[in-house]
Amino acid sequence: MKLTIVIPVYNEAKTIAQMANIIRDIEIDMEKELVFVDDCSTDGSRDVLHALQKEHPQWKFIRHETNRGKGAALRSGFKLATGDIILIQDADLEYDPRDYPALLAPILDGHADVVFGSRFIGNGPHRVLFFWHSLGNRFLTTLSNMMTDLNLSDMEVGYKVFKKEVIDSISLREDRFGFEVEITAKIARKGWKIYEVPVSYYGRDYTEGKKITWKDGLRALWCILKYRCST
Repeated sequence: MKLTIVIPVYNEAKTIAQMANIIRDIEIDMEKELVFVDDCSTDGSRDVLHALQKEHPQWKFIRHETNRGKGAALRSGFKLATGDIILIQDADLEYDPRDYPALLAPILDGHADVVFGSRFIGNGPHRVLFFWHSLGNRFLTTLSNMMTDLNLSDMEVGYKVFKKEVIDSISLREDRFGFEVEITAKIARKGWKIYEVPVSYYGRDYTEGKKITWKDGLRALWCILKYRCST
């Protein structure tokens, strides 16, 4: 089997190479395909990615000529994915690739079609940050659950893993962080089997490059209502 790891990149020059090396060294019994999507970074990420491409020509790289958002970057990455399983990995160091075995296990064991990580269950390290972000996340997750009849604890989590046929069965439209709401609603509507596993979380503050804002929260709220009946 093959695992495709789709990595959207926007202004992550300080962390891309380290993240790529960690992923490279993770020992799993699957072939790994890395797909990097540079969403028109302006901080030198492009140069880092060029260096990685020279060192690892088997990896895949694509660049957007304008900044289009995480959802758009993921759609571009999904088009290049050839793995049996697709995993989303942010280019920063908030999520730890050493959690891959736990994330993959429910699919490899035949139980799940989709796996969500969760920052709010289990005993992994979790940096203490942003009370209002946490409260907003729980509110959005609860509202999403009401619309989808799921009982997720962390709908907005960056770690999501899918069988390739799940991604192939869904038409995605959201360009920014509304992707999280949209894909959750659509996989729920399709009836795919979803599991949740605890993951570590090494969150960043805004001085360290965190990008999501209150405007993305408002968009997520709108998307929960917009996609409640959408396939």
